[in-house]
Amino acid sequence: MTEATKVKFESKMMIDGKLVDGESGTFTNINPANEDVLGEVADASKADMNRAIDAARRSFDETDWSTNRELRKRCLLQLHDAIESELEELREELILEVGAPRAVTHGPHLDAPLEDGLKYPARLIDSFEWEADLGDKVVSVTGVNTRRKVWHEPVGVVGAIVPWNFPFEVTINKLGQALATGNTVVLKPAPNTPFNATRLGRLIAEKTDIPAGVVSVVTASDHFVGEELTLSPKVDMISFTGSTVVGKRIMEKGAATMKRLFLELGGKSATIVLEDADFNTACLIGIGPLMHAGQGCAAPTRMLLPRSRYDEGVAILKGIYENIKAGDPQDPGTICGPVISAKQQQRILGYIRKGVDEGATMLVGSPEPPKEFDKGFWVNPTLFTDVDNSMTIAQEEIFGPVLVVIPYEDEEDAIRIANDSVYGLAGNVMSSSLDHSLAVARRLRAGFIGLNGTAGYGADTPFGGYKDSGVGRQNGLVGFSQYTEVKSVAYPAT
Repeated sequence: MTEATKVKFESKMMIDGKLVDGESGTFTNINPANEDVLGEVADASKADMNRAIDAARRSFDETDWSTNRELRKRCLLQLHDAIESELEELREELILEVGAPRAVTHGPHLDAPLEDGLKYPARLIDSFEWEADLGDKVVSVTGVNTRRKVWHEPVGVVGAIVPWNFPFEVTINKLGQALATGNTVVLKPAPNTPFNATRLGRLIAEKTDIPAGVVSVVTASDHFVGEELTLSPKVDMISFTGSTVVGKRIMEKGAATMKRLFLELGGKSATIVLEDADFNTACLIGIGPLMHAGQGCAAPTRMLLPRSRYDEGVAILKGIYENIKAGDPQDPGTICGPVISAKQQQRILGYIRKGVDEGATMLVGSPEPPKEFDKGFWVNPTLFTDVDNSMTIAQEEIFGPVLVVIPYEDEEDAIRIANDSVYGLAGNVMSSSLDHSLAVARRLRAGFIGLNGTAGYGADTPFGGYKDSGVGRQNGLVGFSQYTEVKSVAYPAT
């Protein structure tokens, strides 16, 4: 299946267990590779969003969803099976609406998160320590021998706000953990990539026992419709993945109702190639910013090379960037597809021009779109060398297929440069010695470090960042726990 006509897009959103139209009509979803219209999708109003919030509030307060662990486990596994039943159609959908390269859907776009995004939290339902016994103690305040327990309970209504770059991956990891812990969820997908979310809404409504109201999927062209989740006192938590600018706005607007927050935000991840590394292997990580056209928050977009071997590393990177072109995401050999929109394309090209203006050497690439595409939103893979870490292209998140290469004097200098960023999401260390790379990794102020070309991705692995890269973690036991409140209980010991 490679044609849009072979994918049946779901145009309706799902609120309170029903597939419904939007009060604001519809909006158009287009293919970023060729600007073809894929279809229309329901455009929600603020009233629609508040109906979804009311349904989630009612389902949490008035049903046994929050306490019925067996039901939750069964429903998560049902949803996994339902997605599997439409796996290949979903793959085509992601290629068409996200511009996801087919090869990448077999990894982080689809297959990797589906493998355990729902199954892992379903297993945790059985093994998680929902109740901890602290033992008996004569409490000095009362003089009474007291039994003390700690309970983990769901937070309540979760507003899950999802970006356009890896929409299914982010969605499935938010839903899995929020639902497994007993919360109800209102899902707000990005307007650029709504169809994978409306598909999930239909599958939930038609192929699972998830009660009406426990999950709603609200699609809207207006970002302020999504902000109703942040403003509503009926929503207890916001789980947001996206830009740091929007994350800070959510933190500010959510303060009025003391929202619990999970914010997975931007990054400007550094790869330190140590002097003792095998450069032919180590510099291959420079391909990272080309995967999905660099539209990943953890993309390794800064490469730090020792000055003593700088020319050697640059030559290897130049060969990589000259031989990888932006291409049709339907082609199994493509790793660098289109960017999501004309707005993003112009933003990225603006950064490339800024790099040239600030004195960096554009060794490969162009501040203009590739000439071979008449339509679509394309950016040439671009390699900058002779970059100072104070330059705009080394400090700001470009979110495009752009790598900046920075020389360092010694190991201390490399660690300083890597940490000299408002972000702290991810990083990499390349060395011929595991002990050496581990020692450097301990000194990096980032939440997700890969050593010697590895990445610890999985539903059991916490993912998130330091500093402006966010608050909290997605996945793992830590991520599971953040969707719970903690209640301490005391009563007389018998």
